[in-house]
Formats: sequence, structure tokens, C-alpha cells
Amino acid sequence: MLRYDSSGKPFIIIRDQDQKERLTGSEARKANILAAMTVANLMKTSIGPLGMDKILVDQDGEVTATNDGATILKNMQVENPIAKLLVELSQGQDDEIGDGTTSVVVLAGALLEESLSLLEKGIHPSKISEGYEKACDIAVKHLISICDKIEFDKENCGSLIKAAKTSLGSKIVNQYTDKIAKISVEAVLAVADLERKDVRFDLIKLEGKTGGTLGETELIDGIIIPKNFSHPQMPKQIKNAKIAILTCPFEPPKPKTGHKLDIDSVKKYKELLEIEQNYFKEMTDLVKKSGATLVLCQWGFDDEANHLLLQKELPSVRWVSGTDIELIAIATGARIVPRFSELTEKKLGKAGMVTEKSIGTTDEKMIVIEKCSNTKTVTILVKGGNKMVVEEGKRSIHDALCVTRNLIKDNRIVYGGGAAEISCSVAVNKASKEIKGIEQYSIRAFSEALLSVPIALASNSGLNSLEAVSEIQLKQMKDKKPFLGIDCLSKGTDNMKEQNVFDTLRGKIQQFLLATQMAKMILKIDDIIRPTGQY
Repeated sequence: MLRYDSSGKPFIIIRDQDQKERLTGSEARKANILAAMTVANLMKTSIGPLGMDKILVDQDGEVTATNDGATILKNMQVENPIAKLLVELSQGQDDEIGDGTTSVVVLAGALLEESLSLLEKGIHPSKISEGYEKACDIAVKHLISICDKIEFDKENCGSLIKAAKTSLGSKIVNQYTDKIAKISVEAVLAVADLERKDVRFDLIKLEGKTGGTLGETELIDGIIIPKNFSHPQMPKQIKNAKIAILTCPFEPPKPKTGHKLDIDSVKKYKELLEIEQNYFKEMTDLVKKSGATLVLCQWGFDDEANHLLLQKELPSVRWVSGTDIELIAIATGARIVPRFSELTEKKLGKAGMVTEKSIGTTDEKMIVIEKCSNTKTVTILVKGGNKMVVEEGKRSIHDALCVTRNLIKDNRIVYGGGAAEISCSVAVNKASKEIKGIEQYSIRAFSEALLSVPIALASNSGLNSLEAVSEIQLKQMKDKKPFLGIDCLSKGTDNMKEQNVFDTLRGKIQQFLLATQMAKMILKIDDIIRPTGQY
């Protein structure tokens, strides 16, 4: 709280002041920058096709092994507020683009590291921020000037597969990039409207199954539910299914308030049993009357209801998750019914084939709903030797799906392997020489920060990072070829066009903008009150 002394000068009273410390001015900025640099340096080793994975263990002992930037930061359980901002930065890139979550954090860390030396020279943080803003505009305009367009359609999607392969190159699935990239592209094209440049991402379901290898991952034209039919004698295959989706349980109604019922004679017990059986019979009759040939219920039901459903020849699945119910309703055109009395033929969904299958090396069953009537819906079934591999495979495929979606929305690309960053660095550095005033220092610092990504790529690939990046810089300036990058996989050429390594323009621009905004935000913080000894 703010108070004033006898002479009218203001001073601040902090609650529990003896247990807290306060940093202001340059000390606060330095502490913030060092915290951000620590996180960025941790992420550097995960960039590129030869980047390292991180293993994370949560409080329950659950193990996660991944090199996905957003996943690493989300599971790190950081306490430093600046580190939390970088977690949100990575999550923002993941939500908007789906790829480049590691690079955006590394770039933000490099921008803040460069600003540290500028602050020591006495340059004001506002001037640094203004310079970074101008430099980012120059870099974005340069990206647009050097981008290429790729052409594709549903029959000719080779360029989309190449883009997906670039995204998968640094993931755990890199041994099977050809197959996984093809599956990812086919899944997106199945639910895409190319004329409107729109992708219904909610119609793609990622399902994991332990057993087999990542190379056995498959694309299924329909929806998979990790359940089986409620009774073993129910038919395992239903053609031209009419599906009733219920969110009401197969059980007698219960009062909302607390209640107690005393049964003190055999007669009363038999009466109660008869009433319950009549309820079950009425429920199953209503379902049968609607014309349904398959019942999907969000809740469970007891053996009495299960037996009646079998007698009425109504195959049923119980405990279907809410997300699966919503997806099936969209795909089949069904209406979700909250009461048995509201169930009519018009509210039933339609599917060409519903089958119970054993998938994987275990004996677990899954329900496959295919040939849905309303919309095209697909499921990618990811297989792996254990749960950890399956989850990392799902994260990798999600990135490939996002890259493909971004190309459908905007088919402009820039080349990977650090080529785009090096080219932008050269352009920004050149522009800084034409700008008078103190801002040229921060613009030049931005160009140096852009090199952090190619330097990390080269370092992770076992190359002499400074030498490799300097060589590419000279070649780009001499030959005017913005597609020259780091030969991470030692293929004998630094031409990223020939190696088919490229990123979406949309994703790269988003990286630059988000990293610049984060650096500006952190530079503006000049006062920290924190518990003593923390962070």
C-alpha cells in the first residue's frame, strides 16, 4: 500500500515485508533476463532432427519422454514468473500453429540475451523494444519476399507430405516419416474444404493403442471407441446402423433429495422388483420403437437392462465418453437424447458399418464406426511398444496435422534448416546500417538473435556451429540464395530445396512476432516483489 511521510513524500508498505525482497530497475531486468535465458538454453538442445529428448517425471511418478517444446515446458512445473511467461509463449505457438514451439522460446531467449549487453551500454529498454519492433517488421517483410508457393490438390499432395516430413524429422517417429506423413496428410485432406481453405480439425480423432510399433500406425475411415459391446452374445457387426445416443442411464428414476425405503416383507420386495423390471422394459421398448439398431450410452446399466437389450436384439455400448459421443453425433447426424421419452426416429444417426474388432497385440476390443452419413470423420490409430511411446507418437502426429492444416490455409512456405533465419538476419543487419540513431544497435542485436536457431541446429548436429552458420551466411550473401541452410543430416548439400526441408510462412511469421512481443513485455518489467530466497 502507498503511504506518505511527514514531508509528503510517498513510500510503499509491503505486507510481510521481512519475508520478501524487492528488486527494481536494472537488477529486476537482469534477474528476468537470466531466468528466461536459463529456460531457452534448456530448450536449445531439442531443436532439429538430431535434437535431444527430455525425460520428465511428475509427482505421481508418471514418466514423459519428449522433445516437443510445449510439452516439456508444460510438464516442467516452473515457479519463476518469467519462466511461466515462456511456457505460455510456447503454448500460444502450439495453439495457433502447432509447430515451432521450441524455436519460438529459443528466439525469445536470444533476444533477451542480446538486450542484456545493450542495457549494460546504457540504452533504455523502451529504445530496445522499439528497435526490436522495427527489426521484426523488416524480418517479416523479408520472409514474405523470399517465400515460395506450393500447389496441391487431393490427388496430388506430394508437397504437403514433404512439409509434414519436415515437421516429423525431429520426432520419435523419424524412422517412419514417409508413412506417418502420408497418413497425416490423408487425414487432413479427408476433412478439409479446399475451396474455403477450411479444415474441421474436430473430425480427426487421435487414438493410441499399446502393442506393435509406430510403423504399424494406421488411418481408419471412421471413428474408433475404445469399448466393446455390453454383452458377449451381441452381434459383432451391424450394417446400415441406426444409432441412438443416450445421456440418460438405464436405471429406475431416483428422487433428487435424500430418501430411505424400508422393505419389511417379501411382498413389498417383489412389488419393488416388479416396478424396476417394468421401468427397464419401458425403456427398452421406447428404444426399440424408435427403430434404433445400436445404442450408445454415456452411462452404465446393470445386468437386468443388459439382458433386456439382448432379448430385444439391441446391441449396445456403455460408458462412452462425452467427447466420443459428441464426435459420433456430428459424424452420423444423430441428436444426443437426454430422456427416453424424447427418443424418435428423426434423432437417430446413421452409419454404413459398425464393427467390434480386436486391435493391437492384446485382447482388448474396440468399436469401429465407418461410413458415417453426415460428415467425413477419420481416426488415426497410433501404435507403440508402451504408453510413453504412444503418447509421444500422438504429439508428433499432431504437429504434422497442424503443419498440413496451415498449408491448406496459406500455401506459402519458407525453407528450413535455419535458412529463413539466416536470410532474415542478413536483411535486418543490412537495414540497420541505413537507420540513424540509437535504434540501430537494437536492430543489429535482433539480427544476431535470429542466428540462435541455426547455431543450435548446427550444434545439435555435431557441426562447428559458428563456422557452419558463417559459411551459410557468406553463401547467401554472395549467391542471393535464401534457401541455403544447415545440412543437419549430412546429405552433402546445403540446398534446402533439394532436401525438401521447409516450414510454413504462417508459422515462421508467428514465431518472430510472438518472440518479439515476449521480449518487449519482459524488458518493460522493472519492479519485482518476491518471497525471500525464491527464484
